[in-house]
Amino acid sequence: MAFPASLLTFLLPVLFSFPSALSTNSEGNALHALRTRLSDPTNVLQSWDPTLVNPCTWFHVTCDSNNHVVRLDLGNSNISGILGPELGELKHLQYLELYRNSIGGKIPEELGNLEKLISMDLYGNKFKGKIPNSFAKLKSLRFLRLSDNKLTGLIPRELTNLSNLKVFDVSGNDLCGTIPVDGPFGNFPMESFENNRLSGPELKGLVSYDFGC
Repeated sequence: MAFPASLLTFLLPVLFSFPSALSTNSEGNALHALRTRLSDPTNVLQSWDPTLVNPCTWFHVTCDSNNHVVRLDLGNSNISGILGPELGELKHLQYLELYRNSIGGKIPEELGNLEKLISMDLYGNKFKGKIPNSFAKLKSLRFLRLSDNKLTGLIPRELTNLSNLKVFDVSGNDLCGTIPVDGPFGNFPMESFENNRLSGPELKGLVSYDFGC
């Protein structure tokens, strides 16, 4: 049965809009799941309404022209709680700004799925556990600030392959081992590593990388 041309003209834009709408709705679901994990005493997340088609009208969320979430700005927001694996669903995210809050627990391995991420600022929180090895997949990452938390263990050796990394700060944690100097790590100031249990720069073949752990 043939459809009138006028009906096709109406239906085609609607049909082609479905993938984008479904994608942004999944991003909204991921952010709403994050909200359920957080304590928000000053109601900075009050506008995060899961009944909306997408989260692009929510405060502290920025979308691109295709309604994909590209920024999450919740620095200095007086929030606490933990992060969950659902953040890894924000496939278009470029900026993750959660600094100076009271977020604790482990940093989810799923953050390594955010392959378009340019900046991750988690400093000034209460994160514990290890820096995820999955961060080695963040090839677009330029800024990684994890300072002033409660992180332990080694600096993952795989991070030395992040050739675009310009800023790396893990000061004020409880990390151990030696400081790598491969790749971009050869350019980071020693202040980026202070107030840990780290020993001096790694000397290939001479210093065990897990020294002090």
